[in-house]
Amino acid sequence: MPPRKLLVFLFLFLLFFFFQSSAQNVSFDFPSFTLRNFTLLGDSYLRNGVLGLTRELGVPSSSAGTVIYNNPIRFYDPETNSTASFSTKFSFAITNVNPGSSGDGLSFFLSPENRTLGSPGGYLGLVNSSQLTQNKFVAIEFDTRMDLHFEDPNDNHVGLDIESLNSIKTVDAMSRGIDLKSGNSITAWIDYKNDQEKLKIFLSYSNTKPNKPILSVDIGLSKYLKENMYVGFSASTEGSTELHLIENWSFRTYGFSTLRSRLHPHNVSDNTVTLTPMIPEKNSSSNHNKRLGLGLGIAGPVFFFVALVVFGYVSTRRLKSIRTQKSFKQEILTGPREFTYRELKLATKGFHPSRIIGHGAFGTVYKAFFDSSGTIAAVKRSRHSHEGKTEFLAELSIIACLRHKNLVQLQGWCVEKGELLLVYDFMPNGSLDKMLYQESGKGALLSWSHRHNIAVGLASVLTYLHQECEQQVIHRDIKTGNVLLDANFNPRLGDFGLAKLMDHDKSPVSTLTAGTMGYLAPEYLQYGKATEKTDVFSYGVVILEVACGRRPIEREAGTQKMVNLVDWVWGLHSEGKVIEAADKRLIGEFREEEMRKLLLVGLSCANPDSTERPSMRRVLQILNNEAEPVAVPRLKPSLTFSCSLPLTLDEIVSDDDYDDDHEECKPSSSHLCDIKVLTV
Repeated sequence: MPPRKLLVFLFLFLLFFFFQSSAQNVSFDFPSFTLRNFTLLGDSYLRNGVLGLTRELGVPSSSAGTVIYNNPIRFYDPETNSTASFSTKFSFAITNVNPGSSGDGLSFFLSPENRTLGSPGGYLGLVNSSQLTQNKFVAIEFDTRMDLHFEDPNDNHVGLDIESLNSIKTVDAMSRGIDLKSGNSITAWIDYKNDQEKLKIFLSYSNTKPNKPILSVDIGLSKYLKENMYVGFSASTEGSTELHLIENWSFRTYGFSTLRSRLHPHNVSDNTVTLTPMIPEKNSSSNHNKRLGLGLGIAGPVFFFVALVVFGYVSTRRLKSIRTQKSFKQEILTGPREFTYRELKLATKGFHPSRIIGHGAFGTVYKAFFDSSGTIAAVKRSRHSHEGKTEFLAELSIIACLRHKNLVQLQGWCVEKGELLLVYDFMPNGSLDKMLYQESGKGALLSWSHRHNIAVGLASVLTYLHQECEQQVIHRDIKTGNVLLDANFNPRLGDFGLAKLMDHDKSPVSTLTAGTMGYLAPEYLQYGKATEKTDVFSYGVVILEVACGRRPIEREAGTQKMVNLVDWVWGLHSEGKVIEAADKRLIGEFREEEMRKLLLVGLSCANPDSTERPSMRRVLQILNNEAEPVAVPRLKPSLTFSCSLPLTLDEIVSDDDYDDDHEECKPSSSHLCDIKVLTV
C-alpha cells in the first residue's frame, strides 16, 4: 500500500477505533451529587451533595430507599458476544443515633430495571417481601443485621447476591478490621474482570486501596449482565434509626472494542490485546510502512486530542454569544429533551379539541400519541409572554431535576411560536378530583386502601419538595385537580411550580385569582405570600376531600348556602362525631382508626393558625404510625374579617365566581380584605 494511502487509511482507522471504543465504554465520577443525574425512589433523598437512602429520624422506623443512575449502561454487546468488565469506587457511612437500634445495611447493585425498590426490613431495598425472586439484580451487600431467614453469618458482613438475598459468598468485615456500623466514612472498591471471571471487593477507612481484597469470588457474570443495565444503591431498615449515606461515587466499564472483538473472537481483557493492527509483510518497503504505521499510531491520538481542544474552545466561544434564553436551554435543561413544535402538533393532531384531557389555571392539557416510539404522553399548552422567560427557564431547570415516585415526571419541553409546551408522563386514571366526584355508575369508586395510599404518597412527595431537595420547592396550587393517578392508582403531584413561575410580575391581588377558593390558607389570602405552611393547609383540605368525598366548598342541597368542608368536619369533631364525616359511598368499608387519624391530620393541617400546622415530614410520620398525631382543638380557631364590606362566605364566592363546569370556586378580586386569626 502506498504511504499516502496508508496514512489516510490509518487516520480513518484511528478515528473509527476511537469512536467505537469510547461509545461503548462508560465512565463517570461524582465527588458530590446533584439531582440532575439520579432517580430517587422510596425514602431516598439528597442533601448537601450527599445521598441518603433511608429516613433521617430520631425515632425508630421502617424505611427503604433506592438511588439509580439515570442512564442505562451497556454491559453486553450482542454483535460481538462480549461482556464488559467494570470497576467502581464509592464512600459510604452507616450511622445510628441509637446504637442499640440495629438496621439492615445497604447494597450496590446492577439491575435491568430502573424502578428497583424493595421492601423495608431485612430486604436491603432490593426485593419485595411477598415476591423474593421477582427483582433481577447483581448486588454487593454491606449487611448490618443478622437475618437467619437469609442465612446471614453475622451482623457485620459483606456478600455477593445474585437475584436472591441468600449470598453466594460472604465475609465477616470485622475480621478484616472494618466495622460497617462505626459511623465512619468507609471507601469500597469493586472490580470485576470478565476474562478472569473474578469479582474482588476492597474496603478501607482511608482513600488508599488495600493490596488484598476483603472478598474475592470466582464467578462469571456474563449470563446476568444484560445488554443494558442500571447501577445504583439501595438500603433498608426495620424499626431502626440507622441512616445510610453515599458520599461520592465513580464507575467505569472497560473491555469493549469492536476492533478487538473482530480480531479476537474470544472475550478477552484490555491487557491481553495489542491495539496496533498487524500489517502483513509483502516486500522490502514493509519496514518503512511499519515505521510509518507506528508513528501514526502515536501521532493520531495526539492530533485528535488537539482537534478536540480546538473544537471545544471554538464551541465555548460560540455558546457565550448565544442569547440568555438559549444559554438556559443548552446549559440547564440537559435532562428532559427539547421537542419541536411540529412533532408535538402532530402527536396531538394539531391540538385538536378531541385530544383535550384537562384544563388548568395556566393552560390546556392534551393527550399525545408519538407514532415513532409508540408512546403516549400528556402535553400542557400555555401561552406565555416574553417577559419573565429567563426566570421561567431558570426555575424550570430546578423542576426538571426533581425525582420522586409521586411526582409527574417531566419528559420534555418546547418554546416556539410564542407558546410554552411541557410534556409529562401520561396518567391513565386521570385526576383525583374526577375519580372522587365521577357520576355513579361511570367508574369504580376509589377504595379505602387507595385513598389511604394517596394521602401517604402526597405527604411523601411534599416532604421531598419542602425538606429534601437542594432548593426548597413550594407548590402553591395543591388540589385534587393537580393530583394525578397512575395505572395502579398511585398519586402523582403535577403542575408544581408553574403558578409561581407565571406570577413573577403580579401583585398579591392578582395572585389570588390563580388559586382555588377552599384550598387557600388564610395568611396566603392576606399577604399573597406562599410558604411551606400554605402547602400544608392545601394538603389538609385535599385529604379531607379524600376521606369525606366532598368538595372544599359546596352548595348545600336545596339551598344556595355555601358549606366549607373544613368547617363542616371541625363541627363534627367538636361534637365528638368526626367519624361521621367519612364518605358514605364507602358504606363503612374502611378501618375506623385509620379514617379517624386521617380526618384529624386533615384538620391539623388546615388549622387557620399557620404556626400550629405540622410539617409534612411530621404528617408522613403520623400516617406511617411513626409519630403521635397532633392534638386538634375541639373548637376551630375563628377568623374575623376587617374591611369595609360585611362579607360572608356566600358573598365572597359569588355566582359569577363559581364555575359549574369545572366546579371550582375562585375568590373575586373585588372582595379583598384583611384576615386575622383568633385562636380559641
